Amino acid sequence: QKIEQSLERYRFREAQQELMNIARLGNKYLADEEPWKLIKEDPTRVETIMYIALHIATALAVTSEPFLPFTSAKLKQMLNFAGMSKAPVWEDVLHSDSLIPSGHTIGKSVLLFEKIEDEAIQKQIDKLENSKKANQQAAAANLATAVTPQKELISYEDFAKMDIRIGTILEAEKMPKADKLLILKVDTGLDQRTIVSGIAQSFDPKEIIGKKVTVLANLAPRKLRGVESHGMILMAENKEGKYIFLNPDAEGIANGTEVK
Repeated sequence: QKIEQSLERYRFREAQQELMNIARLGNKYLADEEPWKLIKEDPTRVETIMYIALHIATALAVTSEPFLPFTSAKLKQMLNFAGMSKAPVWEDVLHSDSLIPSGHTIGKSVLLFEKIEDEAIQKQIDKLENSKKANQQAAAANLATAVTPQKELISYEDFAKMDIRIGTILEAEKMPKADKLLILKVDTGLDQRTIVSGIAQSFDPKEIIGKKVTVLANLAPRKLRGVESHGMILMAENKEGKYIFLNPDAEGIANGTEVK
């Protein structure tokens, strides 16, 4: 009854503990009665002991099914449930005084559980380690394939031509009829300028106002959907395909600070 009540309240660990209490009761009963010794002196008493022990085992065969279905099936086979006109069910364990019919023949006993040797445990550990290494190698291979190949070499002079500055987003709004574009007003320290950036699917305009950003300031102006953009916000892309800002972590970096 306790097992049933615990299962109905989804308290599975508590129900399993009660199942183990039935098993402990059966073990204690046999250990206390010692039928293997008593058989020489009082065989009739041993018949009663075995009858009670088999009833406990039958109760375990039924009540263990929600927790150990394969073990329950083994136990039912040993007790020869198939040879009964009506095999015991949960309600019988709760209410019946006799779970096994008179004259019933039980089946051959087998081990319910096998001892796991250290060698078998080590094999499983090695298998897990190999699987872990294989997963790591696959992840590394995927990462390697995901990284964009290096572009052609440029000279230092080419790099020196780029004027990269720290700025702050003052205003942000979505470009009308454009899913990917935001119109930003950015304080670059040199001036306040309009920059059109394709980051609308990664950021809400309201959330990025006041955000420090890294700006390529001397990029030639370009019209995008009728709005002239003066510069480019430098971004990176995370593994989910969302853009992230490239900006200094330290506080107090002034607008207009050059990135060299």
